[in-house]
Amino acid sequence: MENYLFEKMPVPKAYMKLALPVVLSMIVSLVYNMVDTYFIALTGVQELVAGVSLVAPMFTLMIAFGDIFGLGGSSAISRLLGEKKDNEAKKTCAFCIWISLVFGLCISAILLLFRTQILGLLGVGKDTYQYANAYYTWIAIGAVSIIFSMVPSNILRTEGLAVQSMAGSIIGSIVNIIFDPIFIFGLNQGAAGAAMATVLGNIIADIYYVYAVMKKSKRLTCSPSHMKVTGRRIRDILMIGIPASITNIMQTFMMVMTNNFLLTYGTDKVAAMGIALKVNMITALVLVGFAFGGQPLVGYNYGAKNEKRLKNILKFAYLFEMGLGLLFTILMCIFAPQIIKVFMDKPDIITNGAMMLRFQQIGMTFMSVSLISTCVCQAVGNAGGAFVLSISRQGVIYVLALFIMSNVFGYTGVLVSQACSDVVTALIAAVIMLKIMKKLTNKNE
Repeated sequence: MENYLFEKMPVPKAYMKLALPVVLSMIVSLVYNMVDTYFIALTGVQELVAGVSLVAPMFTLMIAFGDIFGLGGSSAISRLLGEKKDNEAKKTCAFCIWISLVFGLCISAILLLFRTQILGLLGVGKDTYQYANAYYTWIAIGAVSIIFSMVPSNILRTEGLAVQSMAGSIIGSIVNIIFDPIFIFGLNQGAAGAAMATVLGNIIADIYYVYAVMKKSKRLTCSPSHMKVTGRRIRDILMIGIPASITNIMQTFMMVMTNNFLLTYGTDKVAAMGIALKVNMITALVLVGFAFGGQPLVGYNYGAKNEKRLKNILKFAYLFEMGLGLLFTILMCIFAPQIIKVFMDKPDIITNGAMMLRFQQIGMTFMSVSLISTCVCQAVGNAGGAFVLSISRQGVIYVLALFIMSNVFGYTGVLVSQACSDVVTALIAAVIMLKIMKKLTNKNE
């Protein structure tokens, strides 16, 4: 059945069968993020909202660390399954799962050891320190659970178990939603309560993921006895996993840079951007879900050297993703004020947040091109292309745009920087993809 899905099923149907569960899990995560933001904003304490917004990049950083072995491992496993090397795929799976646990524990220790210095780098000041420190401490303690969850959730999809991957995400998000109000208000934990609920949700999800790998999968394993992988295989994982991780690290970097630029204009601007970025995730994560949901399909057919099917997959992916991005942009720009008002009904927050949200949304169609291209680079093992794209959109290109636009247009320039970066990165992605397809064609001739 799995081979039919990857090799014979009509492309739109196969793509959606793999991508829709990922998107649904993203939507559930979005609901959690919206609820989380809502409960935090419901406290009515602007400094608390700003403090959590300043530390929010740390959660993204945890996801980035998990992607090293989650996306790096799933890319390698997809290609191995396409090449019919099931035993090697099983070894790679076991290695990624266990090494992510060790890595996560190390990250937790580092975050707690250098807490004061890191909070300073995040731009936390006297007025927000109390809330930021409380949120940060629990995220640091639970870092291992967040990092680990990214590995089995990605690897399960390589065998076509997208529904099981989705289920883990849904379980974790539901736990989050249930315990957010209990911890924040019921136990009067405030910012710390929001982080505690996040960590608890990830722990429960992790337990389910381990169960799914052990009981539902036929070609994957958690057994430490299968951890024997070659240095070449580890290099393969890291060559794709590190650029994938850098993509999320750059997102963290972007959020920190933006917050620091906005601090000049007041904490109300930081609070507004925190809400706008959360709402912006509605389009961003759905687009990410559709892009990376089809990644196992790309990797499998690349490994199987099925050029015709691979080209059909990419054609469908680009057209669908760009159309969806444009639709979301239009809807979000129209209803921006009403959406921001749901989270904090303060005139300044609504005005600034709506403007921020619209500027974030302008480049979404171009972002779609970058997402699919990044997915392809990771799936086919093109480490160079994956690295260039990972440091561009929310890294090098964004920083250049931020400095140039803020100097020319001031406050408005800060807001429009992401859209400028989206356009430039899409052009870079197009060039990289043309080279990949040309190389693939020449290789198969």
